[in-house]
Amino acid sequence: MTMSQINSADDNQLGGVDHELSAIADYLLADTSVSAVAWQTARYTLLDAMGCAVLALNFPECTKLLGPIVPGTVTPYGARVPGTDLIVDPETATFNIGCLVRWLDYNDTWLAAEWGHPSDNLAPLLAVGDYLDQRRQAEGQPPLLLHELLRALVKAYEIQGCLALENSFNRLGLDHVLLVKVASTAVITQLLGGERQQIIDAVSQAWIDGHSLRTYRHAPNTGSRKSWAAGDAAARAVRLAGLTLRGEPGYATALSAPTWGFNAVYQQGRPLTLNRDYGCYVMENILFKIAFPAEFHAQTAVEAAFTLHPQVRERLEDIARIVITTHESALRIISKQGALHNPADRDHCLQYMTAIALIYGELTASHYEAEVAADPRIDALRERMEVVEKPEFSRDYLDPDKRSVTNSLQVFFTDGSHTEQIVVEYPLGHRRRRDEALPLLRDKLCGNLATRFSSAQVDDILALFDQPEKLDHMRVQDFMNHFL
Repeated sequence: MTMSQINSADDNQLGGVDHELSAIADYLLADTSVSAVAWQTARYTLLDAMGCAVLALNFPECTKLLGPIVPGTVTPYGARVPGTDLIVDPETATFNIGCLVRWLDYNDTWLAAEWGHPSDNLAPLLAVGDYLDQRRQAEGQPPLLLHELLRALVKAYEIQGCLALENSFNRLGLDHVLLVKVASTAVITQLLGGERQQIIDAVSQAWIDGHSLRTYRHAPNTGSRKSWAAGDAAARAVRLAGLTLRGEPGYATALSAPTWGFNAVYQQGRPLTLNRDYGCYVMENILFKIAFPAEFHAQTAVEAAFTLHPQVRERLEDIARIVITTHESALRIISKQGALHNPADRDHCLQYMTAIALIYGELTASHYEAEVAADPRIDALRERMEVVEKPEFSRDYLDPDKRSVTNSLQVFFTDGSHTEQIVVEYPLGHRRRRDEALPLLRDKLCGNLATRFSSAQVDDILALFDQPEKLDHMRVQDFMNHFL
C-alpha cells in the first residue's frame, strides 16, 4: 500500500500523496462501523488507563514531572489532570496524563512486529476533549460526549496497531512511541475540526518529525524516560495538529521521497507494509495487564512463576537452575544479566520479574523499587536462570490467528528433582481469556483508585464501569470531574 516514488532526489516536481497518509485520513472520515466487542473494550481501556494514572500518583518520581512549565500559568478552559488540582493547556495536560498512564507499565499493550501501548493515545483525547467541551459549553455549542472520544480512541488504536503488525521500528533502533505520535496527530486533528487535507498534512508532519531512539529502554541506558516518552510523543501530536490547523502545510511524499523521505532515511528504502484495512481489529484484540505490572512479553512467565511459587518458596537455596523458554521478542528486549540500576531497568528484565514471582508469589509496582531489589535472593535466582528461545513460540507470537505470548518455566533442584514444566500460552489479559479477566480488571480498577480516592468516589467511578450507556452519553468534562 505504497505509492510509486518520484524519479530522483533532486526532482522538484510534486508527486501525488503517499497512500499511507491518505488511507489514514479516509479511515478517520469514513463512517466505519465499530463492533459491539470494540465498543465494550474501548470503555474498559478508558477506565483501566485512568486507574493506572491514579496509581502512578503515589510515585514521586512521576509526580515531580507534572504541572505547567511556568508555575502559576492560567489557561482559559484548561484541561484537568486526574487526581490533582492542576489545570493546564491541552498540550501540557497531554504530557501530564500520558506520564501518569504509562509510568508503571500497567496500561494495555499491543504486540506484533512492533509493540506498544495504544492507550497512550488516550492522553491527548482526554486533554483536548476536556478543553473543547468546556469551550463548547461557554459558547453555547452542543456538548462533546464521551461516545465521540471512544470512537476516536478505537481509531487511534487501529492506526497504531495496524502499522505495528509488520513494521518493526524497534529493529531500526526507533522507539514505538513514533506510532503514538502518528495516531494521536491524526485523531486530534480530526477532533479539532480538521478536514481531509489537513489530516493528511498533519500526519505527514508526524512522520517527518524527530523520532525517539530506543536506547532508554535497553542496557546500559535503561531509565525513566521510557515512562514519559509516550506522553512526550502525544503532546507533540497536539502541537503538530494545532500548527496544521493554523495553516501550516504538509509534505505529500513524506514517506516515499527518495533520499530524504522516512523510508529512505529510516527503512533502507523499504516501504511501510500495511496488510489489512483499518477497522476495529486492534481494539477487539488488545491485551490488558490484569493482575500485575510487568512488561508484556514477561506476563506468561510471571504467571508460570506464580504457579510454581508454593513448590519452591521453601527450597530457594536448593535451586540448581531455572529454565525459561520464551519467544524471540522477549529474548531480544527483556532478557538481562548483570546489575539492574533502577525501577525502569527492573520492570523490563524477564529474569527479575520471574524471580520476584517465585520468591514472593506476587508482583506489584513496589517490587521494582530499591528496597525490594536489595533482597539478595533475587540476584541469586537470576544467576541460575537460563533463557532459551523456542521457535514455535516465536511463530505463534506473530501468527495473526493466535497472537500468543508463550513462556514456559521449570525449576531444577540440587538433589536431581525438578518441578513440572509450566507452559502458559495466553496471558490473562489476552482476548481468549477475556471472560476470566474482566472481573479481575474491575478489581484492578477498584484497587488502583482506592490508593487516592475515598470509598464513595471509588464507588461512583465503578458505577461507570457497570453502566456503559451512562458512560457513553456523559460529557467529557463531567467524566473528568469524577477523577478530581
